[in-house]
Amino acid sequence: MVPIFTLKLNHKINPRMVAVGKFDGVHPCLTAATQAGKVFIHNPHDRVQRPATHRLSQSTQDSDISLLNINQAVTCLTAGTLGPNTTGDTLLVGSQTNLLAYDVHNNTDVFYRDVTDGANAIVLGKLGDSSSPLAIIGGNCALQGFDYEGNDHFWTVTGDNVRSLVLFDFTGDGKNELLVGSEDFDIRVFKEDQLISELNENETVTSLCHMHGSRFGYALANGTVGVYDRAARYWRIKSKNHAMSIHAFDLNADGVVELITGWSNGKIDARSDRTGEVIFKDNFSSSVAGVVEGDYRLDGQVQLICTSIEGEVRGYLPASKDLKGNLMDSNAEQDRIRELSQRRQNLLLELRNYEENAKGVPQTNSGMGVIPANTQLQTTLSVRAATEAQKAHVELSISTPNETIIRAVLIFAEGIFEGESHVVHPSVQNLSGCVRVPIIPPKDIPVDLHIKAFVGGRTSTQFHVFEITRQLPRFSMYEITEDSPAAPAGTVSFSINERPQRVVMWLNQNFLLPEVVESPNVTFNSLRGGGLMSFHMASNGQITLRTDDIDLAGDLVQSLASFLAMEDLSVEADFPSYFEELRTTLTEVDEFHSVHQKLTADMADHSNHIRHMLVQAEDARLMADMKTMKKRYRELFDLNRDLINEYTIRSNNHNALLARLKSVNQAIQRAGRLRVGKPKNQVIAACRDAIKSNNINALFRIMRAGTASS
Repeated sequence: MVPIFTLKLNHKINPRMVAVGKFDGVHPCLTAATQAGKVFIHNPHDRVQRPATHRLSQSTQDSDISLLNINQAVTCLTAGTLGPNTTGDTLLVGSQTNLLAYDVHNNTDVFYRDVTDGANAIVLGKLGDSSSPLAIIGGNCALQGFDYEGNDHFWTVTGDNVRSLVLFDFTGDGKNELLVGSEDFDIRVFKEDQLISELNENETVTSLCHMHGSRFGYALANGTVGVYDRAARYWRIKSKNHAMSIHAFDLNADGVVELITGWSNGKIDARSDRTGEVIFKDNFSSSVAGVVEGDYRLDGQVQLICTSIEGEVRGYLPASKDLKGNLMDSNAEQDRIRELSQRRQNLLLELRNYEENAKGVPQTNSGMGVIPANTQLQTTLSVRAATEAQKAHVELSISTPNETIIRAVLIFAEGIFEGESHVVHPSVQNLSGCVRVPIIPPKDIPVDLHIKAFVGGRTSTQFHVFEITRQLPRFSMYEITEDSPAAPAGTVSFSINERPQRVVMWLNQNFLLPEVVESPNVTFNSLRGGGLMSFHMASNGQITLRTDDIDLAGDLVQSLASFLAMEDLSVEADFPSYFEELRTTLTEVDEFHSVHQKLTADMADHSNHIRHMLVQAEDARLMADMKTMKKRYRELFDLNRDLINEYTIRSNNHNALLARLKSVNQAIQRAGRLRVGKPKNQVIAACRDAIKSNNINALFRIMRAGTASS
């Protein structure tokens, strides 16, 4: 299978910023962000020359390319139908401060909006019950949706900086949900502004794409790509290279889309959505920039279009039916045959070992690894506080009940070990029937530990492999302790209509306890240094949580509400030290905004001064007044130096402002996580309104009580 067309564009392409749009409603145009704050539009079909404007101009290097001048670094772009009465697709371009919607066909801005939280990712489509499409951008812990007039119709917060977005019907109710991939390793599913599902990964989620039905593909920053069907992962693979772009396309004409991945080493591969098996691959000479699709030859057939960062473009047609899904070339077939031959050799070797063991020669039983029939693998998990020699950890103890020894242990667990696996291989002098492994989970999420152990006699040369899976509870890094007079100042209180026994059941399932607790009144000490956390339930169903960690409080509320299947939960909360920090942050935001406005005004004054000086210097040159010309150019040099210094100050001020705005958005998200269902959405919306009206006191009332009323 070879490309049906190849183009060499004289423009570099920014990774993950490639789209195809029909801007006149007919001709598909390849659109991509390029260097120096520009977007190029490649249109080989329509030769009509449009007049140049401050935005759009013709490329001097390629007559088929128009350049759209954004004047700042592009961070994301897409194209699609936005307005109800537009001729063709609208081009949407995001930066760290603005969102531009551009009508390429009519060479005009549709709207240009300031976005204080930036735009790291963008998606265009209908969300939930919305009747018209929204341009949804993800930025600094926030999501914002604009209609075709630039009106802000959707806003909510998420856990961390957004890196990827996709819209599709996740729940199967006929309405689109929004999937958000972020830097805190989570894929969150929003039904409009309500968070309905969270999928935990172990790296930043860099790309998401809809496959078919409720199935979607994803890519992580560590080189992992895979496929989910709703919350169930079908498969994943990990590469030493980075996945730059993923796209769903039926390349082998079997009626089911494959996951197409473009890699940082220039490789393109297509994988089965069911198994992850590679069915096609090709290579560019440089990193892939983006993978899209479109009828670029206008022959009625949609092509898969792959681009490299150096500007090379290749188009592939779906295979003909008679290939029956097999697109691999003969070299790939040979690789597959070699792989199968190796597997055959391994299986024959294993079979021979079984046959020799079955002979049961008495004097070589130990060498052949024969073990007692009652041998089994036993595992225990226990909390271990910090010592001088070792950090606080969860200890996994793996043992056998008889005289057999454990030669090696392999543990596979996502997000705990570097490389996701850990091998313990005791020296010959230290062999025993028990192996202890320290585990330090970085986050409070349940983790499956997949354990394989080699078990045999002390002199065995062959070993039996035992496999077992053990789940690490969500809150395993908390040690039960006695009540302390120095109780945490942070509190969360709410009422539930449940028996205490149900809450006790939740405690026993989600914490690592030395023995089963029978009362819902317990105190824990955080092994990560977060201090004490106490849990108390009164006879009337009133629950009081005490902790100074607002994130932990949110996790506990969400976990308990999920266990008890609670759809709505109102909460009263107070975190004095955290709220005081937030008040300071809000004051700093106001100060940075003031500095930003002053610096912008100063730069505008300097720019005007430079224009006047430049005119005076050129007048002096034309009049042969060299003395005045030199004087003006010296002054221009000094002014330019001042402008550069002011820009550095402005840039540092902007970065500091972004960091404070991220903290504010995270505070709103944390306040939301203390509630469930409608109260959660109401808190987030009310917090945003309070910030927009600069009513700080109302903001803290909302965070504490869930409402702005005193």
